Amino acid sequence: MEPNLPDVVLWSIPAFVLLTVIEMVSYRFHPDEDAAGYDTKDAATSLTMGLGSLGFDLLWKIPILAVYMGVYELTPLRVPVLWWTVLLMLLAQDFFYYWSHRGHHVIRILWACHVVHHSSRKFNLTTALRQPWTSATVWPFYLPLIACGVHPAALAFCQSANLVYQFWVHTERVGKLPRPFEYVLNTPSHHRVHHASQGGYLDRNYGGILIVWDRMFGSFAAETERPVYGLTKNIATHNPLRVATHEYAAIARDVRAAGSWSERAGRVFRGPGWQPVPRPEAAVPVPAPVSVEAAGGPAPVRAEAPASVTAAAPAPAPEHTR
Repeated sequence: MEPNLPDVVLWSIPAFVLLTVIEMVSYRFHPDEDAAGYDTKDAATSLTMGLGSLGFDLLWKIPILAVYMGVYELTPLRVPVLWWTVLLMLLAQDFFYYWSHRGHHVIRILWACHVVHHSSRKFNLTTALRQPWTSATVWPFYLPLIACGVHPAALAFCQSANLVYQFWVHTERVGKLPRPFEYVLNTPSHHRVHHASQGGYLDRNYGGILIVWDRMFGSFAAETERPVYGLTKNIATHNPLRVATHEYAAIARDVRAAGSWSERAGRVFRGPGWQPVPRPEAAVPVPAPVSVEAAGGPAPVRAEAPASVTAAAPAPAPEHTR
């Protein structure tokens, strides 16, 4: 029997709109020159990406739900939907969300999906709506929950609750919270670090609701200096189609330019900043000089050659964004 759980995202839409308007008005009357703030084109792109993701998610959910239901029917385990089991399912879903999120930062083909969310150089509540259109790469991370007897509808509820929670952490208008909250929960301060492009902040603070996973698995970084948002190589476009696909296009270019199958695999499955190690080429021997006596006359004048010549030039840098 399918659990009867509310659509958390649908019920939260009025709150999304109200909080976004309040944040916009706050910048109008209390501007902060150091904050990223709002840009009309950037905010419109984020809203367009969010609306587009709703439509594409419906398409992806058809095959994903079929796989989930198949696994659910095969497993003999069943987790009842009670108030205390829902809390445990939320905790478990947040744990697997951490690993899904981390995987989408360290594997380039997965990063090509998630990079959309990091492509804005602003950080405000509309940034939370900048969602990818290719989220079909997320579902494998939650298969263990389905195999343990969690109904797909219950998982969908937990994922929606996690998504709704993360909306409010996309803001610069909230400073650091009291220490107990900062230690346990993902907060605006922690998530500002996650969206920053500085070297010390890259690939940090993956948690959805809880930040304790980052503390446990060594990926936590506290906010110290003011973050610089966006990518290490930003994209100069507000075109939603290009925002959604630019990293896939970069992967295709790098794969075409790769010189070996191992490099092609690395361009797809290693990290976004991965570079192949240049292989030393065989030295080209230089012929021994001919003596004047052996040549029967004076030797031609020429520049002295080195003992060996290395032929290969370094591979060009990939065009990916990070």
